[in-house]
Amino acid sequence: MHGHTDNYTFLTQGPVHRVILTMAVPTIISMLVTSLYNIADTFFVGQIDTQSTAAVGIVFSLMFFVQATGFFFGHGSGNYISRELGARRHDNAVRMASAGFFLSFVFGMAILLLGELFLTPLSLFLGSTPTIRPYTEDYMGIILLGAPLLTSSLTLNNQMRLQGNAGYAMYGIVVGAVLNVALDPVFIFGLGMGVRGAALATVAGQLVSFVVLLYMSRRGENISVSLRRFSLSWPLLKEIFYGGSPSLMRQGLACVATMTLNVAAGAYGDSAIAAMSIVNRIAMLVFAAVIGLGQGFQPVCGFCYGAGLFARLKSAYRFTVMVGTLFLVVCAVAGWLFSGSLIGIFRNDPDVIAVGVVALRFQLSTFPLNAFILASNMMAQTCRMPWRANFLAAARQGLFFIPLIVLLPLRFGLLGVEMCQAVSDFLSFVVTVPIMVCIFREMKSE
Repeated sequence: MHGHTDNYTFLTQGPVHRVILTMAVPTIISMLVTSLYNIADTFFVGQIDTQSTAAVGIVFSLMFFVQATGFFFGHGSGNYISRELGARRHDNAVRMASAGFFLSFVFGMAILLLGELFLTPLSLFLGSTPTIRPYTEDYMGIILLGAPLLTSSLTLNNQMRLQGNAGYAMYGIVVGAVLNVALDPVFIFGLGMGVRGAALATVAGQLVSFVVLLYMSRRGENISVSLRRFSLSWPLLKEIFYGGSPSLMRQGLACVATMTLNVAAGAYGDSAIAAMSIVNRIAMLVFAAVIGLGQGFQPVCGFCYGAGLFARLKSAYRFTVMVGTLFLVVCAVAGWLFSGSLIGIFRNDPDVIAVGVVALRFQLSTFPLNAFILASNMMAQTCRMPWRANFLAAARQGLFFIPLIVLLPLRFGLLGVEMCQAVSDFLSFVVTVPIMVCIFREMKSE
């Protein structure tokens, strides 16, 4: 780790840009690797046929929901832990760590059992067409086995990160993801398992991640989880809800948005579903880096807020937005120039590329606004402003996206599907500005 000081001193006194980058680099690596994970499945399955590619895209919205559960407990318990450590209340942090972890595992088990019981209705609900359904059920039946592993791994990962130990958190995620990518071709082509092989590789990776993260949580300054310390109390549950609901809102709405997008795109054929799912993956890969940067800012934000260092918090926020925006401008320009070949990497089909290029270019045009949107959302969430954090979390992929994906195609047809995310991003940016002005005014008066 940073070797020189304990986390508290480093996060509340170290040079802001250095602290954020030290925290952000391992998180950016974790986030990029997690996205590569998702992309690897799309890439290898894309070599089989369009139906399998679409099936992975459809199950992706379920994966979103499982991840949302992990983030809900991870951010809910982690944000609280980070504020309590900033305020030097160690015992509260210790109690919260075990509560968050075990609740997350139990909820993962519930998803696994319910999903397997209602496999067919769930496939149809997520947007499977009759031609895609058998592939969806094959893939999803296996993917669900990893649900409790994934929810509790994400919880551990976020708890460690928000304690300022992002390096430890990174190992667990990276080892599992690398294993998944290595096993994909072996299971899919080597053993001829097709789309089931892709699912099996994913679950194997999740199992290894879980074991490594559990081991890492007992190292360094990390607070380890144990059944002995597990107790449920109303105040703890309330804190998990306040700190975690924006993540659940953000991810849950992303799940609903992906489903509505699949349904809207499905009206224009299987290739439109495949194209939109590829564009989503590319955008998520880029955002992964910005989210990683924002997550590097979160422990600084939590500790400084807990310790009452508001001026430092503000300069950390400004630095995060500036670096994120510069990065997104570069990505937008590069993506615009190479959009055709980017889509072609995943599925070299002229119909898929035609839809994909237009959709990707629309998204790229509003890319740079997202660093500000994301950093603002994370700050409101870490500083325990649940209503504003939930509103900001809901805006981009929910409040604006869901009505737009219904309305725009009625007016513009397929073009409406392709431009929907860009319009939603612009509107989210517009509503975020006054909210942040308000938050900083309040801090001044404190």
